[in-house]
Amino acid sequence: MESLTAIKINGYTHVPYVSPRYDKDEMLERSQAFYQWMDSRRSVREFSSEPVTKEVIENIIKTASTAPSGAHKQPWTFCAISNQELKKKIRIAAEKEEVETYTNRMSDRWRNDLAPLATDANKPFIEEAPWIIVACKRVYEHEEAVKHNNYYVNESIGIASGMLIAAIHNAGLVTLTHTPSPMNFLTKMLDRPSNERAFLLLPVGYPKQPSYVPDLERKPLEEVSVFYE
Repeated sequence: MESLTAIKINGYTHVPYVSPRYDKDEMLERSQAFYQWMDSRRSVREFSSEPVTKEVIENIIKTASTAPSGAHKQPWTFCAISNQELKKKIRIAAEKEEVETYTNRMSDRWRNDLAPLATDANKPFIEEAPWIIVACKRVYEHEEAVKHNNYYVNESIGIASGMLIAAIHNAGLVTLTHTPSPMNFLTKMLDRPSNERAFLLLPVGYPKQPSYVPDLERKPLEEVSVFYE
């Protein structure tokens, strides 16, 4: 097969892309195996203090940053925190917001929906996990003193966060998605620039042994999909 070379489109370089290709049996096997692996993923709230190397966290973040984004602006910053003092400060601030949410902001229906998950305003995992990652969305950029809005920011950071969670699971670690609301305290505490907004907080580490998770079932395929053939 003749090797392909880079070409110019609209004046920009485009390089050849060669997609991996599997026969039908291997494709089915790989898709089934990946589904089963991802189906074993659970949100875990009890963490071991066992350390996780920085290099693993770096690879997880690099994987998340392969996500597609609007106009390839990659409108995200992942803040990885292992400093114990800073984690403690974040926990105190997060729990302050959570107490207010559980006491005054949350409806009875919301509380009832959360009951099977056994959540409350206490968030010890912020301190217990060896790392927390705060995913921040970059709403706009400053380039040469000119403000440029990014595109599809929420969609882009949402996709990247999903890939971050998959990468954490792939590394044999656990996490959960924590969204204290409002989250302004995180951008201030982490001294992030004005164009960034905290989007998600994820503790990352090994599960405490033993750990327990709710006995839940995911919706079956027929409830989450429609096929038009």
